[in-house]
Amino acid sequence: MTKIDIMSGFLGAGKTTLIKKLIADAFAGEKLVLIENEFGEIGIDGGFLKEAGVEITEMNSGCICCSLVGDFGTALKQVIEQYSPDRVLIEPSGVGKLSDVIKAVEDVKDAVDVTINSATTVVDVSKCKMYMKNFGEFFNNQVESAGTIVLSRTQNVADVKLNDTVAMLREHNKDAVIITTPWDDIDGKVIVDAMEHTNTLDDLIAEAVKIAKEHEHHHHEHHHEHGEECTCGCHDHEHEHEHDHEHEHDHEHHHDHEHHHDHEHHHEHGEECTCGCHDHDHHHADDIFSSWGVETSVKFDKAQLEGILEQLAQEENDYGVILRAKGIVSGKDGTWLHFDLVPGEYEVREGAPDYTGKLCVIGSGLDESALATLFSIN
Repeated sequence: MTKIDIMSGFLGAGKTTLIKKLIADAFAGEKLVLIENEFGEIGIDGGFLKEAGVEITEMNSGCICCSLVGDFGTALKQVIEQYSPDRVLIEPSGVGKLSDVIKAVEDVKDAVDVTINSATTVVDVSKCKMYMKNFGEFFNNQVESAGTIVLSRTQNVADVKLNDTVAMLREHNKDAVIITTPWDDIDGKVIVDAMEHTNTLDDLIAEAVKIAKEHEHHHHEHHHEHGEECTCGCHDHEHEHEHDHEHEHDHEHHHDHEHHHDHEHHHEHGEECTCGCHDHDHHHADDIFSSWGVETSVKFDKAQLEGILEQLAQEENDYGVILRAKGIVSGKDGTWLHFDLVPGEYEVREGAPDYTGKLCVIGSGLDESALATLFSIN
C-alpha cells in the first residue's frame, strides 16, 4: 500500500521548503513521488525538487477545486503503476481547498491501493490573520481540514504574536497538532511523527469529503441550474497553474506586522465585500484569484528589480491585491536573478539561468497592463 501525504498551505507559506526538509531528514531511502497542482500561467523552477531525486508529476491543467478528481485520479493511477512508490507527496495549489484534495484521494481508493497517511497545512505565522480575514474561504478550509498545522517563520515573530496565531487557528481546528518550533531547530523526523500520529485523521477525512461534495454540488448548481454557461474554465481547456516555490529565509525586507488589504477596510465598515470569501463557501479558486505570467528577455539589474518588488510588496499599490510574485530573469551583468515575494516582504538572489526569463504574479483584481508596464514588458 502506498502512503499519501498531503502538504497544503496558502500562497507563500513555505510548502516546498518544508517538503525539501522532510525529504532530507525523514524520507531517505524511500521510493517517493511528488505530485503538484499549480496555479499560475508560468511555472517557475519546476525542477526545484528534482535535485533531491524526487519524481515530479505536474498537473498543469485542471482546476484543483472542481476537475481535480478526474485529472488527479488518472495521474495518481499512473504514478502508482509506473513507479510503485512507498510514499506520494501531494503539494496542492496554494489557493486550493484541502477538503477537495482529500476527497480526490478518497475517490480513487477503490482503483489503487493507497491510504491517506497525513493531511498537513503550512501556515505563515506573520500572515495568518490577514489571510484568514480576507481569503477565509480558502485559507480556513486548509486549516480546518488539517490533521497537523506547521507554522512557518516562527523565529521572526514575538511570543505574543505566536500565541495569538495559535489561538486563531484553534478557533477553526481544536484538535490538530500545531508545530510552533522554528524549522531550523527541529528534525524533520519529529514533524513527520506528528503528522502521522494525529488521532483525528479518519474524522477529518470524512468531514472533508462531505465539505467537498457540498462544494461540488453548489458549484454545479450555480453554473448550470439556470442553463448558464460555466465560466470556471476547468473542463476543456488548459488551466492556470502555480508552483509554490518557497524560500524560508530571514532577510532585510521582513516586517513583523500585518499587511491588510482593501478588503479589510470594507469589512470593518460593513461595506459589501467583493472578494467573495466570507459568506459564500462554494467558490473555486478561479472565482477569486488570478495570475499574470509572461516569458521575457528583458534584462534587469538587482536594484531595478528590488524597486519593482518594493512597490508590489506594499499594501497600497496600483496593481491589485498581490499575494505572490516570483520569477527568474536575466541580469544586466550576466547573472540570473531569482525573486520571491509575499505581502510585505521579498527576496532577490542570484541563481541558475533558464532558457528565458519568466515572471508570475498571483493575486486578486490584478491590473495586467500596469504590471506589464512595471516590468518593462510593454
